[in-house]
Amino acid sequence: MKTLHFRGTDPYKIAKNSIAVVGSRRMTRYGRDVVDKFVSVFVAEGITTISGFMYGVDTEVHQKTVDYGGRTIAVFGCGLNVIYPPENRKLYEEIIKSGGSVVSEYDDDAKPHLWKFPQRNKVVAGLASLGVLVVEAGEKSGALITADLARKMKKKVYAVPGPITSAVSAGCNELIRSGKAEIATDPYDILKLKIPVLLAGGQISKLQLETQNFANPLEGKIFKSLQGEALNTDEIAAATGKNIVEIGKTVSLMAIRGILTESGGKYYLGKV
Repeated sequence: MKTLHFRGTDPYKIAKNSIAVVGSRRMTRYGRDVVDKFVSVFVAEGITTISGFMYGVDTEVHQKTVDYGGRTIAVFGCGLNVIYPPENRKLYEEIIKSGGSVVSEYDDDAKPHLWKFPQRNKVVAGLASLGVLVVEAGEKSGALITADLARKMKKKVYAVPGPITSAVSAGCNELIRSGKAEIATDPYDILKLKIPVLLAGGQISKLQLETQNFANPLEGKIFKSLQGEALNTDEIAAATGKNIVEIGKTVSLMAIRGILTESGGKYYLGKV
């Protein structure tokens, strides 16, 4: 890989724990929902996302990562002074402001050309430490090039299955059918994290408490506060000494990851 030009955070530092998420420019509502499901968990787990900054899935991956408070790397198929597509100028600024990075192999003023995008895909795959996830892809989608490059680099490739009636899922379904990609229907199919099922009132050992995959210290405090009984957000805020807004956001992310379950306005440990 050539030396990368970048704006924002050094991409090599934030790519140490990263996943590339790629797909069709003709993203469907299904694709948008899939991106939201996977990216929300990746951000909660401290995973950097990587994509190609184009229309459709790429843009959605970057935007959702920023919206959830995470870091994302946008790989350009042109120079960094040439924001392409131009509609993504605001997103470009948000990525940098949120601690992410925009990168390119090309000189700052290099114009976008079709032949540059496959090379960009090589950078996308090369940076991703956890491999490449294909969300939606037609039979000739550029996302399949990224998947092929990742395989040649001996990296993991995952694909989300889609409706057999959807042209933009044909590539994903073929990747899975041919054994060229592992099926991914849940973010933890990729992260391989096993979160124990622990019900309210159950005894939690010190080892279990220490080996949870907490994204921040507050999650650990919330986890500990729920050892004896289910609590609502007001009670959790009182137990942890944090404000209700911060608690609400954190318990929602923990619930997405399966650490907590909400029932009747109260949260308890584990899944139903």
